[in-house]
Amino acid sequence: MKYPSYLNLLERGELSARAAEAVRRLGRCFICPQVCGPDRLNGEHGFCGVGRHALVASAGPHFGEEAPLVGRRGSGTIFFGGCNLACVFCQNCDISQGRAGRPLIAQHLARVMLDLQRAGCHNINLVSPSHVVPQVLEALVIAAEQGLRLPLVYNSGGYDSLSTLRLLEGVVDIYMPDFKYWDESAGAMYSGAKGYPTVARQAVKEMHRQVGDLVVDQNGIAWRGLIVRHLVLPGGLAGTAGVARFLATEISTDTYVNIMAQYHPEHLAHKHPPLGRRITRAEFEHALKEAREAGLRRFAR
Repeated sequence: MKYPSYLNLLERGELSARAAEAVRRLGRCFICPQVCGPDRLNGEHGFCGVGRHALVASAGPHFGEEAPLVGRRGSGTIFFGGCNLACVFCQNCDISQGRAGRPLIAQHLARVMLDLQRAGCHNINLVSPSHVVPQVLEALVIAAEQGLRLPLVYNSGGYDSLSTLRLLEGVVDIYMPDFKYWDESAGAMYSGAKGYPTVARQAVKEMHRQVGDLVVDQNGIAWRGLIVRHLVLPGGLAGTAGVARFLATEISTDTYVNIMAQYHPEHLAHKHPPLGRRITRAEFEHALKEAREAGLRRFAR
């Protein structure tokens, strides 16, 4: 059995130190690239709308993720309420922007992780965790001390702070960021994310530096590495060609990439043409062609 990386840090006391440092940063929050500065330790809210405790909207085995995460027993997903992005087409806007979910102290979040392990899940899949890294680390210390042995999946929107990601080195085994846009104006207009492409490039580079290309075991189950998701948007708004060139030339041609076709207009998308329609088959096929021509060769099926 392969053990998750965080156990090494736990044994040395480093995991507790990382958690304490992350929590300290909540006092004038700069956990994510929004750098909006509220005192979340005392209940203030910034861009993400979340204060001292993480909001958990739902948790359980999930079978809709990429095959190396799902296996036979599912990926143990924890959906966090709030978000450091404000995507106008968000399919989970009640969770991300409506802040659905219940606040959980660290001991209770640790119990959620342990329950997912008892349910037989292959991993703990942290969905939209960029704004709650301190709370996750606090809970992880407790869960690991009580027997958690599953790899962590960091499933983010790609808008992640380098300083926060460095707190996660040796903690996260599998990074799974989105790379939403290649154009800066698109990120600002459609997700409220200033400098999105630059931030995402730096974040993906750091993630890959930490964990490398995706590695799976003899059963095809992921245990370490990088997975990148890229949602094809109507009218080429995602900039697939630029994203694919970056991944192939500055990360690795063996980057495991999921080019996703499931866009459909939700939330406020109808107010932002051409986001008010689904993508065409021709648009999706063109995006795949761009990814292959860039040199990528490892795609989710």
